[in-house]
Amino acid sequence: MSKKRGKIRSGIGGWTYKPWRGTFYPDDLAQKNELAYAAKTLATIEVNGTFYRTQKPATFERWAQAAPDGFAFSLKAPRYVVNRKRLDEAGEGIERFVESGISALGDRLGPILWQLPPTKTFERDEFAAFLDALPAKVDGIGLRHAVELRHDSFACSEAVRRCCDAGVAIVYADSDDYPAIADITAPGFVYARLQRGDNAIATGYSAAALDSWAARAQTWASGGHPDDLSYIGGSAGENTSADKRDVFVYFIREGKVRAPHAAMALQQHIDEHG
Repeated sequence: MSKKRGKIRSGIGGWTYKPWRGTFYPDDLAQKNELAYAAKTLATIEVNGTFYRTQKPATFERWAQAAPDGFAFSLKAPRYVVNRKRLDEAGEGIERFVESGISALGDRLGPILWQLPPTKTFERDEFAAFLDALPAKVDGIGLRHAVELRHDSFACSEAVRRCCDAGVAIVYADSDDYPAIADITAPGFVYARLQRGDNAIATGYSAAALDSWAARAQTWASGGHPDDLSYIGGSAGENTSADKRDVFVYFIREGKVRAPHAAMALQQHIDEHG
């Protein structure tokens, strides 16, 4: 990998999914060893379990021990925080989650994903207060925050500016259902969720589509802005110019059976052409 480029990690959402038995996981692999297998094979996992229930510090420590050096867990923030009626009242919930033991992941802690519900609309002051409540550190470990904005009202320059001011990444969602906002709003990293997979394709995405995503990921990692994506702010993230960025790409939702294969194919392309 070029020293002038950040690290690109390609991965999946979660590691427990029955149809992956025999397609991704070997038939004879014990279920208790699935995480270790997935972490050895992939570069990152977006953890879904943290969205549904509070985890214990010992659980985070066990996950860290199962993953090799360089691996990253991105944590999906709890639904009790993001699904509340008013985001500007989420401070206590944010603190509860951040201090629940996530620091036990150590250097394997990736970004935290704050996925807003599709019904949540953009309210300037409320959204700004929520972003301001996201802490920069926990137990001496720097935190990277990414927010997935799934209502069309967030596709506006004001929402982009608020995220830029807070240093919070807007998730690039390649989806049929949610707005695609490509503006770079966080220093040092990009977070993308690719949601158009096809189970009928062995690698989840066509070779041409994977080539295109690899090129975009390499542009992001090199500090640039892909010229084939749409930017809401009108300046392609002018406030977040960088020499290099880390990039996290996840294959989610559609084509889930083939998501691990898509992640592996993209990672192989990037590693071979880096």
